[in-house]
Amino acid sequence: MSIQKRLVGSYMVVICLTVLILEIFLIASVRFYYFHNVERILMNQAELSASFYQQYFAEEDLAAQSERLLSGFAHNSEAQVQIITTSGQLLQDSSGVRGGLSMTEYPDVQTAISGVPGIWRGKDPVTSEPVLAVSYPLQAHENGVTQGEVRFVTSLTATLHTIHQITVILITVGLLVISIVTALGLLLSWTITRSIKDLKHAADRMTEGDFSIRVRKRYRDELGSLAETLNMMASRILKGEELKNDFISTISHELRTPLTSIKGWVITLKANGRDNQQLVQEGLDIIEVESDRLAHLVDELLDFSKLDNGRITLQLASVDLEQLIRQIASQLGPRADRQGVALEVRVGEDVPHIQADVNRLKQVLINLLDNSLKFTEPGGRIVIRAHRDHGNAVICVEDTGAGIAEDQLANVLHKFYKADQHTAGSGLGLAISEQIIQLHHGELRISSTVGKGTKVHIFLPIGS
Repeated sequence: MSIQKRLVGSYMVVICLTVLILEIFLIASVRFYYFHNVERILMNQAELSASFYQQYFAEEDLAAQSERLLSGFAHNSEAQVQIITTSGQLLQDSSGVRGGLSMTEYPDVQTAISGVPGIWRGKDPVTSEPVLAVSYPLQAHENGVTQGEVRFVTSLTATLHTIHQITVILITVGLLVISIVTALGLLLSWTITRSIKDLKHAADRMTEGDFSIRVRKRYRDELGSLAETLNMMASRILKGEELKNDFISTISHELRTPLTSIKGWVITLKANGRDNQQLVQEGLDIIEVESDRLAHLVDELLDFSKLDNGRITLQLASVDLEQLIRQIASQLGPRADRQGVALEVRVGEDVPHIQADVNRLKQVLINLLDNSLKFTEPGGRIVIRAHRDHGNAVICVEDTGAGIAEDQLANVLHKFYKADQHTAGSGLGLAISEQIIQLHHGELRISSTVGKGTKVHIFLPIGS
């Protein structure tokens, strides 16, 4: 069963039950109102008649005064009025029914004989029309002895007809409400399911590999937000695919270049290296450098794979940050000198020892300095700073290099991303560095201005 059918079905069940309960309540209220109103009018008339009798005729014979009483009681009432004895015998009837009939078969008459007002609703035995009868005891003034009763009888045909008309109107209105609500429910469910169908169609296309599909945002609601999220996901997947393809192309080139160089020198040495020691030494040096380059690329790929799968564990130990930074600066100093770049170290006296994986921190710092050296022109400067900031040890690598454009800055920490596709490297260095810092419960932040340089801040908790 589709979502639209379930939605409309559930909606209809709730509305129909609500309308049904409301209809039952309203119809019952209408019936009670009209019947109670007729009953109240008859009871008031009967009570007034009994009070009149008790005040003016209680000392006289009921049978002798029955005709006068009937005339007085019926004068102000449209209902049928009857005067009945305590034995249930009819004395007078305003409708012309002859006296002497026994009325004890009626429950209201029996109740009134016992001294309590009685009410009965049923059918007239002669005309079979629905009637309402109220019997009220006629009692003596002094001792309250019941001397007879007065009975008011009225037809309920007009009342029932009015109730029937109102019931028809209420049912018609209820059906109209259900029809309108059904139409609105269908419209509402269509607006919802249409968006869901759009999302399903887009998801189906994406499962087939088409991430260029975009979902139309029809409304500003949860489904609209879902459409935006799906579109954003598709865009990121497309971007990821592009980066992956670029990465494969780049890494293939990066691997092929040292391999080609190694193979070329091996062939050269095999052909001409027997009698030329200088050529052999030069070839071996180049083979060593290119092998190191290959090893570095493979290490980066292995590190990324392990980090991505959560399989890297840190070997924590106490690390002297000042010693580590100066050691790395000494290691990369000759390269900086060759490139004509000044490499400075400025470490504050308050820099603490921290618990960290020294080899992984060294990997991060070397990677940051390597990037700075790649993009800093001769005559430029690279400064490594370290200081304590509240509960963190802060390391900053700042250069005066080319800088990173603002639109690229948000992506430089993404895997496979390279701001300059022509620059050597896998595009994994910064992504790996960030994940290593996160494993230390720290944070890596990058700020940059094109043409002025880049700053990379590393925040490491002292208690980590």
